[in-house]
Amino acid sequence: MKLNYYIDSKKRSTKINNNDIEFSKSVEGNRHIVKVKVLKDLTLGNAVIDVKFDVNYYDVYFLNGYQSWTDSFENKLVKRERNIYKSPHIISHLYAMDKYGDATFYKYKMNKLHGYDIFYSKGRSESFIYNLNHQNAYLIIELIKGVGKGKLKLISETKGLALKAGMEVVIFDYCFYNNYAEGLKSFNEAFPKKDIEKIFGFTSWYNYYQNINEKIILEDLDALDNRFNLFQIDDGYETKVGDWLTIDPIKFPNGLKPIVDKVHAKGLKAGIWLAPYAGEEESELFKNHKELFVKDKKGNYLKAGGNWSGFYALDYSNPDARAYIKKSLEYYLDMGFDFFKLDFLYASHIIPKNGMTRAQYANECYHFLREILGDKIILGCGANVISSYNNFDYLRVGPDVSLIFDDVWFMKMFHRERISTKVTLQNTIYRSLFNDRFFGNDPDVFLLRDNNISLSKEQKHALITINALFGNVLMTSDNIANYDEEKKKELDYALNLYNNATNKEFKKLGSTIEVKYELNGKSYKFVYDTRRGVING
Repeated sequence: MKLNYYIDSKKRSTKINNNDIEFSKSVEGNRHIVKVKVLKDLTLGNAVIDVKFDVNYYDVYFLNGYQSWTDSFENKLVKRERNIYKSPHIISHLYAMDKYGDATFYKYKMNKLHGYDIFYSKGRSESFIYNLNHQNAYLIIELIKGVGKGKLKLISETKGLALKAGMEVVIFDYCFYNNYAEGLKSFNEAFPKKDIEKIFGFTSWYNYYQNINEKIILEDLDALDNRFNLFQIDDGYETKVGDWLTIDPIKFPNGLKPIVDKVHAKGLKAGIWLAPYAGEEESELFKNHKELFVKDKKGNYLKAGGNWSGFYALDYSNPDARAYIKKSLEYYLDMGFDFFKLDFLYASHIIPKNGMTRAQYANECYHFLREILGDKIILGCGANVISSYNNFDYLRVGPDVSLIFDDVWFMKMFHRERISTKVTLQNTIYRSLFNDRFFGNDPDVFLLRDNNISLSKEQKHALITINALFGNVLMTSDNIANYDEEKKKELDYALNLYNNATNKEFKKLGSTIEVKYELNGKSYKFVYDTRRGVING
């Protein structure tokens, strides 16, 4: 094991006890724990362990992505990760595409694959690894390609943790199994199932996007029947992202409170979308209160993404910024909203502060939202996966669904968190091991309508089927009053799967995935073609 650390800004490293650091290691069955006690004031860098394991080109490896939208599949060692720094720099810089994922702190290389906190392999050499130290540090699992076979490294992302002399901290706490089934069983015991309500709801985003108004919202509300339990207003109601206290008076002349009342009168939960750590460049918040936003090492305001007019990250470490976030969320609490979809949450911890690791800082940023909202329902989105555990009720587990199967061609050149139905369907399947354990999985929407969409009938069938089988949230942006009999039957079919299918399994078969499940006492299976986005058989 190697640990980097800094004293008076000078980098040092050690593998053994010295005058600065003392290690203590223990193994309890399959659990491995490493602690360090510091003998001087210092700041930790990352710690690295080389693991003895047969990494080869025959097996498949599951590498969990950094945040909600990051592609997370079973892949072979020949796979290459999309590196944003290999994309045209002028475009990626202009739209801050390097900020969506982990490119600001993890160095991508062609000979490496990597994932976070949960990892497994299937084939000749089975394994299962999961991180129990996620409150302190993310565990990066790194596969390094070699001639014929590769290497496995574990990196504890402890960089930035400031410690005083005499303090002791856990830097590794992980379980490692050489058997997939045993490791999965242990993982399921470590994160037992939760009793999480299934959501069947409507969201305004994937039809109108920001082009919503009171008339559109009320028409879609009227279309819902008693099978639904949620109606959620998405982006577009506010004047600008970040200006949460000003509802657009032209789109919503009566505000949102009357809509909330009508949602409740219909027996539904009322949901609202916000991005609490984001303020777009054209917002009054950013124009007039730049002091609330994060600055980078060069003193520039941290642009966190290219959405809207480009947006910047609110600084959680600033008490005034926290007060603004609290005031904004309480504004919607006072209106009576029950369900909060909180988006772009990665922005809060692009630059960790207060001498904390990224994991510690993210957990504080997320827990702060939970403290404000109390027992209200939170759906996290654009958030780190393991930091969402015990902070959010539901989490998006893939990128946004696109109205064409794999989005426009040039977006494939850029970041791993890009909009893509192709990507999100695979994330929905492979991240299903988190469902009902970390949180309820949100696979994003299904869409059956014919207008304003380019998905084929077969792709729409695959989307609704996989979402119904592997998620705990089933949402649409369709006005179901426009459904013909065929679409009504398709929705009935999906709801039967959603509510009654059991014993769901999947197996990667090259570019296809075989899915098995039981329904009403019978066994079923189909093969999903990941390249075409359709179900065969």
